[in-house]
Amino acid sequence: MPTLAALAFGYLLGSIPFGLILTRMAGLGDVRKIGSGNIGATNVLRTGNKKLAAATLLLDALKGTAAAAIASRWGLEAGIAAGFAAFLGHLFPVWLGFKGGKGVATYVGVLLGLVPVMVAVFAVVWIGLAFLTRYSSLSALVATFVSPVVLWFTGHEKVALLFAVLTLITWWKHRANISRLMSGTESKIGSKG
Repeated sequence: MPTLAALAFGYLLGSIPFGLILTRMAGLGDVRKIGSGNIGATNVLRTGNKKLAAATLLLDALKGTAAAAIASRWGLEAGIAAGFAAFLGHLFPVWLGFKGGKGVATYVGVLLGLVPVMVAVFAVVWIGLAFLTRYSSLSALVATFVSPVVLWFTGHEKVALLFAVLTLITWWKHRANISRLMSGTESKIGSKG
């Protein structure tokens, strides 16, 4: 699969706005008009429908997995290109005026598609920090920081470089969360509002 084809394939898969589609199909309206205005699972959870939020999380991850895993059949570089494009597709979907989610689920999905064992590392870091701090955003930020480091030191240099870039983009998309974490105003897991 040529790189351009992998990029196009990945972007199209990544740009499917599952959060918006599922909330509309469930008769809950436009998820972009509640909470943060985001199309991801965290904002879908604000509709009060946990099953819908879980489905959004799963589908947002699996679109990254599918893009990376399918394209990898034509080589690692194709898988990396498709995974990168799926991540960007989720963040900047053409169908929604390039306003998408923050990318954590798709990040994990691409990780699953390229180096499946790394999902366990990500999960341990995320769950451990979430348990200790009750901050979902902080848990995601630290887990995305750790992932490329572990990938590099376990011999997955090319994938590590991809995830270093994805981590930088993820942190940029979470800049408001980082600001709230620094000021002590970030919402904790389970808190209302």
